[in-house]
Amino acid sequence: MSGFYDIAVQGVDGSADLLGKLRGNVTLAVNVASRCGLTPQYAGLEELQRELSAEGFTVIGFPCNQFGAQEPGSEAEIERFCKSTYDVSFPLSAKLEVNGAGRHPLYAFLTSPANGFAGDISWNFEKFLIGRDGRVLKRYPPETRPQDRGLMQDIADAL
Repeated sequence: MSGFYDIAVQGVDGSADLLGKLRGNVTLAVNVASRCGLTPQYAGLEELQRELSAEGFTVIGFPCNQFGAQEPGSEAEIERFCKSTYDVSFPLSAKLEVNGAGRHPLYAFLTSPANGFAGDISWNFEKFLIGRDGRVLKRYPPETRPQDRGLMQDIADAL
């Protein structure tokens, strides 16, 4: 495994190789939840997606139920909620674990000391900026809003 885009991740719709088809983009990877105080960030994430997708940028959401059981629904329910409530057009994965013994290989990669951003995910909506080459460029705490000035500058620099 050489980078982010090489990791096998199933889509919320059951499709395989969700990340491979995003290769070459700058990506903001976010563990998401539908019943969290930070859930309104979906609106800002979708705004980023719509504003920057033509420049080779994408947001990708990774639903996770590990924090306060705030993502209890099925993949179909998650997808329906995201589309009906926030008109989400960016890709979503099948539900996965970001910490612990069941940590998905994607999150083992993102939090690997070798990538410079080690440590468990602290809560829903933690973000990772991924370069076009699949390297992890930056990590942001959950409270970092999608339109945060520093995050926006980092995205612009990566594009």
